[in-house]
Amino acid sequence: MNLSYERGIFTISLDFELIWGTRDKYGVEKFEKACRIEREVVIDRLLKLFEEFQFPATWCIVGHLMLDHCNGHKDIVPPQHSWCKDWFGLDPCSDEGSAPLFYAKSLVQKIRQCPVQQEIGSHTFSHAIFGDPGCSPETARTELQACVRAASDLGIEMQSFVFARNSIGHLNALREFGFRIYRGAETQWYDRLSGPLKRLARLSTVLAASDPPVVLPVEEGDGLWNVPASMLYFPMHGIRRFVPMHLRVKRAIKGLDAAARAKKIFHLWFHPTNLADHMEMMFEGLRKIFEHASALREQGRIDFLSMKSLVPQNQIVT
Repeated sequence: MNLSYERGIFTISLDFELIWGTRDKYGVEKFEKACRIEREVVIDRLLKLFEEFQFPATWCIVGHLMLDHCNGHKDIVPPQHSWCKDWFGLDPCSDEGSAPLFYAKSLVQKIRQCPVQQEIGSHTFSHAIFGDPGCSPETARTELQACVRAASDLGIEMQSFVFARNSIGHLNALREFGFRIYRGAETQWYDRLSGPLKRLARLSTVLAASDPPVVLPVEEGDGLWNVPASMLYFPMHGIRRFVPMHLRVKRAIKGLDAAARAKKIFHLWFHPTNLADHMEMMFEGLRKIFEHASALREQGRIDFLSMKSLVPQNQIVT
């Protein structure tokens, strides 16, 4: 099935993971400060921004964050990733009050209470890397089963999915557990590269403010759709702190204008943690992107949609 739209589309997917996204490579300490700022400040500011601009974003959340406590996860087959011998070794097996970087039920509830309805999707249960050889089919199934169970306990039915580290795998498991749409990889000329060379090439596209791709959903069969990413809203830590903010904004505006012209999707994504460094500058950049998008919406040239709203609702997932 080929999809078309009457206007361009602006969609945002957020990878909400707190410390689960980095603890397997860096432990807790390296990003502890950023995650605490995320909890205490960033989430509230994002929700206020989405309310102000009437934006229904898609929050793809690590399933463990939907819990307020746990006693371990014996029902999950842990991945055997080569870089991490004990996948749940840092899990404190306590509660949100004692370990707020590992649990975030109160924040999930806050997101759901936003006056502008936000979509809740999945980002795996423990940030297992589905496309890595160390993630078996049974690991993927038990991860998704735990996600669905945690969401169901909060009255949430999830349809959208984002792969940890954008590493795609086990699509049949997504179908089995009722997911209808996932964020695919951004397609760029440097895809054939790897390692540091690929990272430098990716950075060069930002420095050049090159046009980000605008996309359409791709049907994967049995009611599952791939909506590729268009652009990452880069954080301002590491080497990327030297990228001027106006280049990030300029590139996003190019994507929005292209989506309006072609009646396609500009799919922006980021981690809320990305906004913790140089927070005022990062939020000011987002505001400029939203102001431009709002002008296009007022002209009747673009709509703001969540991921699940991008594809037909009557598709049956089997």
